Amino acid sequence: MAMVGIAVIFLFILMAIFAPFIAPHDPLEQNIVERLSSPSTEYPFGTDDLGRCVLSRVIYGARISLLIAIAIVGITTAVGTVLGLISGYYGGIIDEVIMRAVDVNIAFPGLVLAIVLASILGPGFLSLVIALSVVGWIGYARVIRGSVLSVKEKEFVEAAKALGVGDWRIMFQHILPNVIAPVMVLAMLTMGFTILIVSGFSFLGLGAQPPTPEWGYMLNEGRSFMRTAPHLMIFPGLAIIMTVLGFNLLGDALRDTMDPRLKRVKIE
Repeated sequence: MAMVGIAVIFLFILMAIFAPFIAPHDPLEQNIVERLSSPSTEYPFGTDDLGRCVLSRVIYGARISLLIAIAIVGITTAVGTVLGLISGYYGGIIDEVIMRAVDVNIAFPGLVLAIVLASILGPGFLSLVIALSVVGWIGYARVIRGSVLSVKEKEFVEAAKALGVGDWRIMFQHILPNVIAPVMVLAMLTMGFTILIVSGFSFLGLGAQPPTPEWGYMLNEGRSFMRTAPHLMIFPGLAIIMTVLGFNLLGDALRDTMDPRLKRVKIE
C-alpha cells in the first residue's frame, strides 16, 4: 500500500512539474465551437462550457492543489512543532498559556472558523493559507507536547543540561529528533485532508478564482452541467480522490513503520 501511495503521489508531482509539456492545450484557451464536447481524441477529458480542455486544466490544477497544500501543511507543522516543543519543555505558565490557546481554538469547530476567517479576509489563495494555518497547528502542538513531556526526562537530556547546553539547542538537537516521527505521520495524513479542504473552499468560492484551473473550482463550474456534461465533475473529482488516497496510504504505512507498539501487536 505504501508503494501504491508513493506511485500515485509521484505521478501527480510529475504532472505538476511538467504540466507545460504534458498538457495537450493551454488550460485557459477557449474554443467556443467545441464547448461541452465529450471526451475525444483531441480532448481526452472533453471540454468545459467555454471550450477549454478539461485534461489540461486537471493537469495544471495539480500544481495549485499541491502547492497550496504543501504551504499550509508546512506552516502548520512548523508553528505547531515549535509551540509544542516550548510548551512541553518549559512547562509552567508557558505551558498553560499555549495549552489554553489550544483549548480556545478547539472550542470552535475548525472548519467553521476557517470559513469565517477566509470570508473576512476575502477570496484568494493567501486568505485560504492564512485561515487554514490558523486552525491547523493545534494537532501538531498537542502531539509534540505529549511526546516532549516523556522525552525531556530521559538521561541524555539531563546529561546535556549538566554540560551546560542551552535550552533551544536541547530542544531542537536532542529532543526534536526523538519526537519527530509522529509529526511526520500526521503531516502526511494531513496533506490528503488539506487537499480535500482546499478543494472544498474553492468549490464554495473562497479559494481559486476564475479562470484559475483548480480542482475544487472546476467541480463548482461543472455543477451546472452535471447531467448534460458529467465529465466536467468526474475527472477533477477523480484527481482529488486519487491524490487524497495516495497521501492517506503513505501516511498509514509510515504510521505502521514508525509506531513500535503496532509492531508488537502484530507479532503477538
